[in-house]
Amino acid sequence: MINLEWYRIFLYTARAGNLTHAARQLYVTQPSVSYAIKQLESELGVSLFHRLPKGVVLTEEGRELLAYVEQSLTVLEAGETRVAAMKQLAEGELRIGASQSLIKHVLLPHLNAFHVEHPSIRIRLSPAKTSSILQDIRDGRLDCGLVHLPATGSGLTIHPIAELQDGFFVGAPFRHLAERPLSTRELAELPLLSFSEESSTRSFAQQWFAIEHCAYEPDIELGSVELLTEFARAGFGVALLTRAFVQEELTDGRLIELETERALPRRKIGLALHGERKLALAAEPFVARLLATSL
Repeated sequence: MINLEWYRIFLYTARAGNLTHAARQLYVTQPSVSYAIKQLESELGVSLFHRLPKGVVLTEEGRELLAYVEQSLTVLEAGETRVAAMKQLAEGELRIGASQSLIKHVLLPHLNAFHVEHPSIRIRLSPAKTSSILQDIRDGRLDCGLVHLPATGSGLTIHPIAELQDGFFVGAPFRHLAERPLSTRELAELPLLSFSEESSTRSFAQQWFAIEHCAYEPDIELGSVELLTEFARAGFGVALLTRAFVQEELTDGRLIELETERALPRRKIGLALHGERKLALAAEPFVARLLATSL
C-alpha cells in the first residue's frame, strides 16, 4: 500500500502550488516534499505536477487524484477527531445488559452518577435474562452485564458486586400467615406467585423448595417485580421477591414479609465482562465504578 503521508504531502503541494510553501506548512524540508512527490508519481506511474520556474501545477491526472485525496483525508481526519473525543469521553456508547429489576434497583443510582460525570456518553440498556446477557457479551453486543450468580461462560470474567436477600411476601388478605414461622411444605401448599420458568429467581426458588422435597409450582406467573408486588398486595398469593426491591411497600404496610422456619440464603449479583476483549473507552469508568463498590 502506498504511504499515506505521500498523499498528504501531495494535497498540501497541490493547494500551495509550490514545494517550498508546502514544506513550510508541513514543517518539513523542501527536499522531503520533492522526494515524496516523486515516490508517489513512481508508484502511480503518472506525473502529478507540471514543474514550473516558480512552482507547480497539477496535471490532468493530478487533478483527478486530488478530488479523491481531499475526500479521503477529510474522512480520516474526522475519524481521528471522533476517536480523540471518545478517548476524552466526549463521545461513545455504554452498552449494559441486566434484568428490569436490577436496572431499576441496582444500576440506576450508578447510571445517574455516571451520566452526571459523562453526559455525552450514550447509554443503551438491554433488559434480558442472565443467559442472554452472557451470550451478548461473548458476541460483542454488550460491554458488560449484571447477572445472577452462579453463572459461568467461556471467555467471560464475572465479579461478584452485590448480595440480595429474598423473602416471601403477601398483602393484607394473607396477613394472618405472618403470625408464626412457616415450614417449606406449608409454603408449597399456598397459592404462589412467581416469575417465568426461565428466570434466575424461579430457578432459585425451585432449588430451595427441592431441598425439603417440595415442588415449587406457582399458580400465577408474572413478568416483573412490579406485577408480582401488585398481585401479592391484591391477595392473589405469596410472592418471592427481593426485600430491597419492595422496601417502600414493606415500610408503609402494603406488603407483609412471612417468616420461614428455614431461612432463604442470600443471592449474589455479578458483573460479567468479556475476559479477553478490551473494554470500550466509554465503558471503562462505569465498570470501574461498579467494581469499586463490589463485595
